[in-house]
Amino acid sequence: MPQLDIATFPSQILWLAITFAALFIVMWKVAVPRIAAVLESRQRRIEDNLDKAAEFKKDAEAAIEAYEKAIAEARASAQSMINETAQSIAADVAAQEAELADKLQTRIAESEAAIAEAKTAAISSIREMAEDVAATAVEKLVGDAPDSSTVGKAIDSAMKARS
Repeated sequence: MPQLDIATFPSQILWLAITFAALFIVMWKVAVPRIAAVLESRQRRIEDNLDKAAEFKKDAEAAIEAYEKAIAEARASAQSMINETAQSIAADVAAQEAELADKLQTRIAESEAAIAEAKTAAISSIREMAEDVAATAVEKLVGDAPDSSTVGKAIDSAMKARS
């Protein structure tokens, strides 16, 4: 094996040093700076993305806050509209109830007047019927027709006694 020959060791070591130095210089001057540039650009991109994410987060928080404020204002507005509508409806209902109560009172008064008229008419017809019945009864019992003024006085006194 030629690699293990002691006579070729110095030339092998020389070529090893030259190759190592050449690869070291190429890596130091070309590859490592490119790798470093790629890593730096990645780091900048990551930091930019993080900054943008922080800005987006702030914008989102501001939008959420504005949204919640708008919802709170809408709820307050809706509640005030509901209260106003409820008060308006209550006032309308109260007015309608008052109007209905007035109509009912009018009808009650009219009905009471009609009942009083009917009662008076019934009482007067009862008086006439009572006179006829009493006159007929006395005529059948006694045989003579009684005087209508006497029968009327007797009925009047009987009605006064009942009242």
